[in-house]
Amino acid sequence: MGAPDVLAKKTYSDNITLLAQQMTSTLRPTVMIDSNFKGLAKFVDQYGAADDMIELSGRYQDTPVQSGDHQRRMLTPRYFVGNTLEDPTDALAMITDPKGAYLQAKKAAAERKIDDLIIGALGGTAYKGVGGATPVTFPAGQLIAGVANTGMTKGYCISAMRNLNHNQVEKSDRFMAHTAAQLQDLLLTTDVTSSDFNIVKPLYEGELKTWLGFNWVPCERLTQDATAAYRECFAYQKKGVVLGIQKEIESRLDERKDKNYAWQIYLKMCMNATRLEEVRVVKIQCVELAA
Repeated sequence: MGAPDVLAKKTYSDNITLLAQQMTSTLRPTVMIDSNFKGLAKFVDQYGAADDMIELSGRYQDTPVQSGDHQRRMLTPRYFVGNTLEDPTDALAMITDPKGAYLQAKKAAAERKIDDLIIGALGGTAYKGVGGATPVTFPAGQLIAGVANTGMTKGYCISAMRNLNHNQVEKSDRFMAHTAAQLQDLLLTTDVTSSDFNIVKPLYEGELKTWLGFNWVPCERLTQDATAAYRECFAYQKKGVVLGIQKEIESRLDERKDKNYAWQIYLKMCMNATRLEEVRVVKIQCVELAA
């Protein structure tokens, strides 16, 4: 006679659950969007603040002529794809149909790539000039350099606010991109969490919505500096970066005749981002202390 465990069986769920991951872009709503993006490159024409008023000192003077302060930034497209095949033999062996989960995961990956493009534009090299051949690196004057053993502080935030104010940057649509570590730094300070220091208490269910004129945007994809010593956060105004979109995220689900009619889960997009104006962006270097 066999033991009862001979009849024991294993059961499996009839769906596929995605593991924890960022599903949507958090930075896309914080920058300018240009959907009229065609060709090998697009140039964003700008006009600077060099104009001034000339005082007349007498009668019948010649009309003064001032040179215009025309500038230009270049935006070039980048093409991205994601593709997974569901082999017919694998499909027969599976209890569940994975195509829906594959598509969701690829859509999430595309959304994360958008954040990567924006982060690269915030702190990377932009290109200007008639043909876009002149590189514009991130200026030292817009950097709040990190200090050993120092995370995000109220002082850093005030310095970023002062920088933007000094450069006459609009006070609307200002954002602060940060990770969970910087949020923790601030929530551990009395100035942030206590209503004694704030007319409107910014702490709400463990989140920082608005503070010091910034809309606080969590983004765990922010990169470290070249030495890997500091996380680079950004205080910026919406007009400082543009996301150019040649092709929105587009997906296809097709059978491949050349692969024994395997299902192909395919996704593509074509876009890129560039910094438009340095004074609208402040980089803040923060040490990420242990939790």
